[in-house]
Amino acid sequence: MPTLITGGTGFIGAELARVLVSRGEGDVTLFDITDSTHRLEDIAAKVEVIRGDVGNFSHVLDAVQNSSANVVYHLGAMLSLPSDHDPSAAFHTNVIGTFNVMEAARLLDVGKVIFSSSIATYASGITEETIDDLTPQRPQFFYGACKLFGEHTGLFYKRKYGIDYRGIRYPVIVGPGVRSPGAAQYSSWVIEESAKGKPFSVWVEPEQRASLVYFKDAARATVALADAPADSIEMANYLISGTSPTAADLVDVVRRKVPGAEIDFVVNEEIQAILNDVLRPIDDRFARHEWGWEPTYDLEQMVDDFLRELHDNPQRYP
Repeated sequence: MPTLITGGTGFIGAELARVLVSRGEGDVTLFDITDSTHRLEDIAAKVEVIRGDVGNFSHVLDAVQNSSANVVYHLGAMLSLPSDHDPSAAFHTNVIGTFNVMEAARLLDVGKVIFSSSIATYASGITEETIDDLTPQRPQFFYGACKLFGEHTGLFYKRKYGIDYRGIRYPVIVGPGVRSPGAAQYSSWVIEESAKGKPFSVWVEPEQRASLVYFKDAARATVALADAPADSIEMANYLISGTSPTAADLVDVVRRKVPGAEIDFVVNEEIQAILNDVLRPIDDRFARHEWGWEPTYDLEQMVDDFLRELHDNPQRYP
């Protein structure tokens, strides 16, 4: 089935492409602002890479048309802290870009669009200890506001034009090679910097708990959502959750796996105040019930595989 992945050379996009290629899909096109293939060296000959700006409608329209996509995975986005620092650029990429993808899908009769949303769509006014897909969404980060726009845009195109839209709300995604800063990115960098022999300061409180999903599980979940029969999809936008350690739990595992790791805690009070609202326990029962979501990696397995990836594939994570 012809497939287009926006943000396809990036953190989750490259792994998503790897999942599709590994199961025999031979018509996979990656669309990204960069055409770098360092994350894709094992599958570079099996995918096509188109360079373009998701915020530019002609670029998106050309990519969708040239790929003949039946499914578009829309992963291209600016993350939380860069979006807060440059909201104009974030609006261009995260709002205009999502509109462009949905409009191109409508014009070119793409049957299905899978949208990568975020736990950042939740924040203010939560009265329950746990969040689920019925919890009111009142984001504080501009990134979360953009993602909430994307969710509702997808629902509009689903209702008005019949596009099979589905969204997945990622929690904190952990994996090697992350370069864009994010409020909870300590969860990846504490492992990678320690593995490279560099000291690292975690910027949240030791007792801060976060739902973590390993990047390989995130890619697998995204494909599973796309594969689910249409009659099983009721919520349309879904939270997923994985292991939920405190920052101290994560640091303890890293110290055991990486002898001599130099890690301390230097709390950023501004980020901590926002994360106090955003990072709550996640109830992902709808994803589990409607399309069979189940994480594969627990905390120990995640750190082990992360370190193995860095060792076995250093060219992917310079």
